[in-house]
Amino acid sequence: MSRPAGPAATAAGPPAGPAVVGPEVVAAYLDCLDRADLPAATRIATGLLDAGSSVADVLVDLVAVTQREVGLRWLTGRWSVAQEHAATHVSEQVVEAVAARSGPTGERGHVVMACVEGEWHALAARIVVEVVRAAGWRVTFLGASVPVRHLVSYLHQTGPDAVLLSCVQPSRLIRAGRMIEACRAAGVPVVAGGPGFGPDGRWAAAVGAAAWGATARDAARLLAGPLCPAPHAGSGPATGTDEYVAVLRHRRDLVQLVLREVTPAPDRVEEVAGAVAQLVDALAAATRVGDPGLLVEFVRWQTELPDARDGSPLLDTTLRVCATALTEHPRAGDYLRRARTLLTTAP
Repeated sequence: MSRPAGPAATAAGPPAGPAVVGPEVVAAYLDCLDRADLPAATRIATGLLDAGSSVADVLVDLVAVTQREVGLRWLTGRWSVAQEHAATHVSEQVVEAVAARSGPTGERGHVVMACVEGEWHALAARIVVEVVRAAGWRVTFLGASVPVRHLVSYLHQTGPDAVLLSCVQPSRLIRAGRMIEACRAAGVPVVAGGPGFGPDGRWAAAVGAAAWGATARDAARLLAGPLCPAPHAGSGPATGTDEYVAVLRHRRDLVQLVLREVTPAPDRVEEVAGAVAQLVDALAAATRVGDPGLLVEFVRWQTELPDARDGSPLLDTTLRVCATALTEHPRAGDYLRRARTLLTTAP
């Protein structure tokens, strides 16, 4: 019995070359996510593999591309949180199905993949794992939100050739820097990835990463080249080091000051405290790398979230309270003023 043709097959028979992950295939897969139709989504992905597409083609050009659209639909309010979660679950299972089709690898060496502590978005990291594995590496995935001490312990136990570190939110950049420094101290270079390291990875070097890649394909390419494992490779802390330490030292007090001013309902105290703490972390990260754009763009993103569309004054209150409390730290004060200007000029 003949095997069904892949998505790019025609009535004349199977395609002459690998199936192309074109817009029509992406649209069909996205429709599966919209309906949370796991079997249909899996058939599209495995059909592409059957038609000659590579693991990178399927995971980068199909799954990763549609996941960005899923995030956009949630951000703009077109999809609910439940729809976003259901769609992400489908893609997680599709990645598993694609992984099951990959043969044994590991001849090129051993790498470890981890998400920054506090970072729970793991699908992008899982895609990197499978693309790098398909490129010939043995990959150990430590999962989401990996504590620094656990990562360091594992590095000393296994001695990998490199660490792949995923960071989605720039507010986690301080933690990413601590993880990278720990890896460098263990003599293991870090390839950073994810938007948390800034547009084009502009903040990756500032926190000590040996390299940064925008996609899973980039990660595989970078691992194939030389990476410097020296304990003190990469740039040192930015000029604002003392200020970023001061911001972090005041983090708990800043959260409490904002809570006293906004007086959230009892059932929202934890949620509001978390939002304030995340903004303080973004401020600390901005001063750490010496780039006010990090805080400004974080605040811009916050204003676009569905929960911020009710006109809540939380963002402005947090920025104002932080500016008042951190008057002795001019760099932080300047960044906070720029962020508040964004709020007052936004449409």
